[in-house]
Amino acid sequence: MKAIVYRQCGLPIENPESLYEIDLARPDPGPRDLLIKVEAIAVNPADTKVRATSPTTSPRVLGWDAVGKVEAVGNAVTLFSPGDEVFYAGSIVRAGSYAEYSVVDERIAAGKPVSLDNAHAAALPLTSLTAWELLFDRLPVREGGGDGEALLIVGAAGGVGSMLVQLARRLTKLRVIGTASRPQTSQWIRELGAHDVIDHSRPLVEQLRAIGVPAVHYVASLTHTDVHYAQIVEALLPQGHLALIDDPQTLDAVPLKRKSIALHWELMFTRPMFETPDMIRQHEILQRVAALIDAGTLRTTLSEHFGRITADNLRRAHALIESGRAHGKIVLEGF
Repeated sequence: MKAIVYRQCGLPIENPESLYEIDLARPDPGPRDLLIKVEAIAVNPADTKVRATSPTTSPRVLGWDAVGKVEAVGNAVTLFSPGDEVFYAGSIVRAGSYAEYSVVDERIAAGKPVSLDNAHAAALPLTSLTAWELLFDRLPVREGGGDGEALLIVGAAGGVGSMLVQLARRLTKLRVIGTASRPQTSQWIRELGAHDVIDHSRPLVEQLRAIGVPAVHYVASLTHTDVHYAQIVEALLPQGHLALIDDPQTLDAVPLKRKSIALHWELMFTRPMFETPDMIRQHEILQRVAALIDAGTLRTTLSEHFGRITADNLRRAHALIESGRAHGKIVLEGF
């Protein structure tokens, strides 16, 4: 099968060896696995981070967003059958979706939204799981709750932010405040449902006060947490909650003590990486997201279609993400 891989981490994306095509053997499904013929994929910041920082002794297949058709199933599979169309984000400790075929544990896959084509569905899994887990599994927010409370989303125009804005606006009563620094991304966040948009290149607290929010109950910091950390602590109410997904070089929790602020980490890969007892929760979340998409409650966050799944097009996608100017999701479709 065709696969797009990297072998040497840290190469600049302009180097053809940073991502290149090879032939690999088609994988065999394990007992709980689905063998998927990949139809469409999306590219995430996680892809670029792994390529840049994770050494490998053999060619590694990246990619943790895919839509495809079930070709075969393991002998313990109960949720799916050959021919089913599914979408999933997969596991970071297994080969990814930059390949004609991939395997995924059935407990972290779900039926593709029937109202979407493959490309628009591929934009959803990783960011939907991350946003849902952050909002409902990490923060003490419940569906239908949050009345009179405010959520500040730092970096709201990215893939995760684009889903988090929608989930918070459509499924809770929170006042949703997103940050962006460009007119294009500010408009994108407003279209997704944010009540307010402020500029993260300027002091956050002053802007919050200007829109009548002296402090917030929750902050979801999705990027550059170390840059905004002091402002985030100041913006949070006593006994507030901070959740983050990015990778600050250091994070000193001591400034949180005075206000008794709770700190929450969200990593979508935790459940599949450790095969936690509640791993099937990701199947359940994706099934719910698909239903909400088909009902028109949520929308896909596809922003750019980069054509077919080739090494050249994947390098272009990685370059755009690394530039920091991407919003929504970048997808590729077909080999």
